[in-house]
Amino acid sequence: MDTETGGSSMDPPFVVVAHVSKPHGTKGELFVWPLTDRPETTFVAGGVLRIADASGNLPDPEFEPVRIQSVRPYKKGYLLTLDGVEDRGQADVLHGRYLVRPFEETEPLDEGEIFYHQLLGLTAVMPDGTVLGEVLEVYHLRPVDLIEVTHGDTTVLLPFQEEVVRSWDLEKGHLVVTPPEGLLDL
Repeated sequence: MDTETGGSSMDPPFVVVAHVSKPHGTKGELFVWPLTDRPETTFVAGGVLRIADASGNLPDPEFEPVRIQSVRPYKKGYLLTLDGVEDRGQADVLHGRYLVRPFEETEPLDEGEIFYHQLLGLTAVMPDGTVLGEVLEVYHLRPVDLIEVTHGDTTVLLPFQEEVVRSWDLEKGHLVVTPPEGLLDL
């Protein structure tokens, strides 16, 4: 399962790859929280990223693409130095922003993986064919991501893990789920 977005003619033009959590130090370094399953190919010296606009999904036209000068692991994220960001004041401007890259630059998925945007709108069905509802949203959380599914007049959050999300078929527009016992009774 993959946390990036993308995969068909309905693919977004850009994929969110990181959140700029905060400036680090006084020389323009940024602490970023990775939002990709492939940080080793996303955060590389010489790589080019875009600063997202207020929506968090598209490049902000007020910012030029930024080249990564250096990258190093730090705690559960990365410290990045970007071209043009040379002091804490410049780094402060990027605090809270998202970093995006063109979808066409994402790596192909491995067997058994799906881009999260492909889940949106799928019909969640039980193994016996009973319709649970529609996938409304995917939440990238730790230790496990969650999918929000309509269920009658409400919604339920299901862990996005193999024990719960058994399979998906994009052509048929559904995924087979086995909710944890008692979850639907709440």
